[in-house]
Amino acid sequence: GLGLGGGVMMSSKSMEDTGDIKLEIRRTLTDVKDKYGAFKEAVDENNLKDVVNDKEAQTTEDGFWDKADAAQKVMQELDRAKAGLEQAERLRGLWDDVQTVMAMVDEGEEDDELLREASAMIREMDRELGEWELGRMLSGTYDSMGCVVSIVSGAGGVDAMDWAAMILRMYQRWAERKGYSHRLLDCTEGEEAGIKSATIEVDAHMAFGYLKGEKGAHRLVRISPFNALGKRQTSFVGVEVMPLLDDESESKVEVNESDLEITTMRAGGKGGQNVNKVETAVRIVHKPTGIAVRCAEERTQLNNRKRAMAILKAKLLVVAEEQNAARISEIRGDQVSADFGSQIRNYVLHPYKMVKDTRSACESADVNGVLDGEIDAFLSSYLRHA
Repeated sequence: GLGLGGGVMMSSKSMEDTGDIKLEIRRTLTDVKDKYGAFKEAVDENNLKDVVNDKEAQTTEDGFWDKADAAQKVMQELDRAKAGLEQAERLRGLWDDVQTVMAMVDEGEEDDELLREASAMIREMDRELGEWELGRMLSGTYDSMGCVVSIVSGAGGVDAMDWAAMILRMYQRWAERKGYSHRLLDCTEGEEAGIKSATIEVDAHMAFGYLKGEKGAHRLVRISPFNALGKRQTSFVGVEVMPLLDDESESKVEVNESDLEITTMRAGGKGGQNVNKVETAVRIVHKPTGIAVRCAEERTQLNNRKRAMAILKAKLLVVAEEQNAARISEIRGDQVSADFGSQIRNYVLHPYKMVKDTRSACESADVNGVLDGEIDAFLSSYLRHA
């Protein structure tokens, strides 16, 4: 009798759990249904199909690849339209599956496996629709562009240099997880460990929109592996984010040549035949503001100069926007602060583990996940907050 009684007890408990799961599913489903309705209203699939056909036809025209920049623009538009179509088809498939499973649940088929499947599909839809909503919020002038992220170690000595290397890896892993193309443009290694500074380029649609809120000071609290006394230490890293300008946008930014101080040097660090023999690295200083940019990863001085100039223009554009200046010449140098601006996020590894954004109050106890590039929750909570 005991066995049977225990079984009955178990099944009533599982019925309770099943009821809770069903309630949760229905609540999330109502929300997802509204979001999906908004998605269908906003996304014109027929128009996307026309764009794909039109751009694909252009790629087969004679001489299409003769103008590399124009061809690249067409390819980017084609990729975006294809991605939009794929997303619409994926969401439609998910929605149909959810409807099928929910119909089975409504007919009384309530096994846990079915409910778990429904819950997972609805969560997947909710996540994807959340990303789409976020994309719609990014309507700034440069939001749709790729970006250049500049990382500089601040107060905290060797620990801060190690922290800068960890932050660099965090953004590289974020880009990898997204499938975004990224590359290192410059990196100055620390004497003992880590890096003094680094610059990476993320060449992907909306990368600037997503990452622009990362600008500011990132604070680390931990027991420093470089402190012999094993004391807790605080270190800072400054992050700057600039749009990756296309040729058209870059040509609109007028910078007076006489305001620039350009120096060349040998590219330090590990590398091929050229490293440390030829002065390929280029540093450009914009004298009125003191803004400096260095690029060393390209193989030739000419290419490094071109990249450095593009990054400098992007930096000046961001500053101009912050100061509401109509032209670069109106930027006030005294306001281009040498510190990292406000502290935007705390990463605590000791005495407890927690990453917390100071602006949106978004937090995560999964510090390792965050440092491995899982920062989407922080990016989206900031953008929704801003």
